[in-house]
Amino acid sequence: MIIAEIGLSHEGSLGSAHSYIDALASKGIDAIKFQTHIADAESSDFEPFRVNFSKQDKTRQQYWKRTEFTIEQWMGLKKHCEDLNIEFISTPSSISAVELLEKLNVARFKVGSGDTSNLLLLKRLGKTRKPILLSSGMSSFEELETSIVFLRKFGNPLTIMQCTSKYPTGPKDWGLNVIQELKNRFELPVGFSDHSGTIYASLAAAVMGAEVFEFHVVFDKRQFGPDVSSSITIDQVKILTEGIKAIQTAMNNPLNKNNISQCEDLKKMFGKSLSVNKNKKAGEIIKFEDLESKKPSEYGISAIEFEKVIGKTLNKNLAKWSFLNWEDLD
Repeated sequence: MIIAEIGLSHEGSLGSAHSYIDALASKGIDAIKFQTHIADAESSDFEPFRVNFSKQDKTRQQYWKRTEFTIEQWMGLKKHCEDLNIEFISTPSSISAVELLEKLNVARFKVGSGDTSNLLLLKRLGKTRKPILLSSGMSSFEELETSIVFLRKFGNPLTIMQCTSKYPTGPKDWGLNVIQELKNRFELPVGFSDHSGTIYASLAAAVMGAEVFEFHVVFDKRQFGPDVSSSITIDQVKILTEGIKAIQTAMNNPLNKNNISQCEDLKKMFGKSLSVNKNKKAGEIIKFEDLESKKPSEYGISAIEFEKVIGKTLNKNLAKWSFLNWEDLD
């Protein structure tokens, strides 16, 4: 599953949110993800900015408030996605947001890194019985295990998302090794939630066996917002999705190097037969310096057998560049 996260890059503009959906529809993604914030339910005046980017919001709570949508607007966004055969996903940051998304009848939920240990929220999500993508960005293995054990009793299908909560995330912090560690520890599907601002991290995660991919998107890296440095552009999305799918095809089709039957015709075409690199007379002894190899194979002795030829005596004259065959030798 490939998920393009708009998050709050729409900056509270409904038109912008719909524009993102239209722009992403042809890029090979499976889902578009938003974030559902209900400011009064999740925040307070005391919440600091992660990135003090805003010229118009005095507090983070005001930012959440400014970027909220009504339930009717969320319904419109979800329908827009579905009309384009794209799944609508959103991350709820409060129980109130879960209730709103339940009214939309979303198919699954994403839990952000900040709420992975929020058992209150997890209980409400667990009661939905719907699939959950659980981010691991701020959690130790011990904390993850607590949350997973807690959720498992509800029976929700779980996917763990390897994530590093740095914005942007440099290569040394991608944590690609954690993908297999998570699979081994929890025996669950594992995805990769990317904040690198590049296409490279998700491609690497595909090689490491990630099964779900999530990355932030923006129209342009010069635009306003806290997630711009951690996002790729919409124009990069198609390249990334094609790359992920190609890598997964390759990973699902391991090559058997003991079976090269499909190369037989090419081996004949590109294989080399021994020839002489100068005019040679009957009675002369073949030396290494007399030999060349030339295409195709099966017109002379195979080049792989050249050592068996050295020291043999010619029984006939051979012109320069003639193929050398066993019948030409005593």
